[in-house]
Amino acid sequence: MRIIKLSATDSTNVYLKNLMLSEPLADMTVVVADEQSKGRGQMGTKWVSDPGKNLTFSVLKKHDNLDVSDQFRLNICISLAIAASLKALQLPDIKIKWPNDILSGTSKVCGVLVENILLGNQIKASIIGIGLNVNQLDFNNLINVSSIKLLLGRTINLDELLLAVISNLERDLLRLQEKPSHDLWRDYENLLFRKDRPSTFKNKKGELFMGFVRGVSKEGKLMVALEDEIIKTFDLKEIKLMY
Repeated sequence: MRIIKLSATDSTNVYLKNLMLSEPLADMTVVVADEQSKGRGQMGTKWVSDPGKNLTFSVLKKHDNLDVSDQFRLNICISLAIAASLKALQLPDIKIKWPNDILSGTSKVCGVLVENILLGNQIKASIIGIGLNVNQLDFNNLINVSSIKLLLGRTINLDELLLAVISNLERDLLRLQEKPSHDLWRDYENLLFRKDRPSTFKNKKGELFMGFVRGVSKEGKLMVALEDEIIKTFDLKEIKLMY
């Protein structure tokens, strides 16, 4: 495993992608930065992190035979690996907010951005960007955001946590080879935020509606039970699960 440490960069995902163009990289190469000036989350959102307080890093994962249709199984493996790392720290009530935000209770502590490199209908490699709130104490009044230190009351060693997350990623990414993958989906849905509880959603028109999270489809769409238990599926651009 090769770990490249940077004091600052615009984005570890961008840095790793550019590095791939200039030299051959081994599987599970990691780029970690004390500070990111242009860190990104899902749907183009900005990831804000105090320098030196958190873990902002990207991991290169190469694939031998991974079909594009299996890309959400990749997201599941990543989410489960991070969840296991946080559970090992005794962080309470770990949940996965679809598709792959990691929460403690209702507070977001980790975001993930996966960028896949495709060749035909195959995913040849993935850049897995992870932003984990570790020792930061102030989030500028952002709601439903916290850090491990705020939740546990103690400072966490960043290097030790980084190695733990990478180790769990290596282990859980092996589960991509599982056929069938019922157990993978079961483990993910067991941690799914607000599963089977009445929840409020916002559609792309900004309209609010009620429903129950029932699970996630094989395509990675959120399955929501509406009136009369009619199940409708939504992709990331169509729906937002409110807290």
